[in-house]
Amino acid sequence: MPIAAAIERSIDVMWQHHANPISLEQLAEIAAYSKFHYCRMFNQLTGTSPGRFLTAIRIYMAKRHLLETPDSVTDITYRVGYNSLGTFTSRFTRSVGVSPTRYRSLAQGDDLPQLTPPAARSCHGLSVVTGQLYFPPSEVGPVRVYVGAFNTPIVEGYPQACDVLDEARPFRLQVPDGLWFIRAAAVATEDDSPGQLLIRPPRLVGSGWAVRARGGRAYSTDVQLRDVTALDLPILLALPELDGARRIPQAATR
Repeated sequence: MPIAAAIERSIDVMWQHHANPISLEQLAEIAAYSKFHYCRMFNQLTGTSPGRFLTAIRIYMAKRHLLETPDSVTDITYRVGYNSLGTFTSRFTRSVGVSPTRYRSLAQGDDLPQLTPPAARSCHGLSVVTGQLYFPPSEVGPVRVYVGAFNTPIVEGYPQACDVLDEARPFRLQVPDGLWFIRAAAVATEDDSPGQLLIRPPRLVGSGWAVRARGGRAYSTDVQLRDVTALDLPILLALPELDGARRIPQAATR
């Protein structure tokens, strides 16, 4: 079996059995590789370790339960494979950027984080990162595209800077000095309806070159969007709107 298919098979098991203990030895056996070779190829294909991927799946499923059910955080803790409320809460908060209770309130209330348009922000001391989005040839329908700058390759928590594109234009981010990973996610808007609290994974994802910003300079990095695959980590942003928890008022054009 090709290595990508073997890794995908083990990831499928993670999704199906995320609430149960899953050992590295079991995952390697499912992929039919030695533990060492499995870990090396898993990291090469996904950009992270099997354990980190499983944690991301559990946190993602917790987000779904928080948005789609009235169940308590304690009940959700056990449902996604954690035996300790404290451990779950700390890992959720570290990954998403807010506590489970706060994440649920963001979706149910009127206090969603506001993403300030780049033009309205002061550029004093900040570097500017611009670029163009390129879409795959496959037709995906109307989308809203989020482009963010993160301090790790994993898309989680709050981005340092974010641009939301509802039209075909270059993105623009303003970032302080540091190494920033540019990531993009496109969410379909055509089936959206008021009042739904449903997580919808992005239709497309993409990344640009990492930018080491300094001294308020200007940088450019284009982003090639592509179809999401089983090898992509679930996105763990703290913005419920990106997950489709709120009605998106306007569809993006390409």
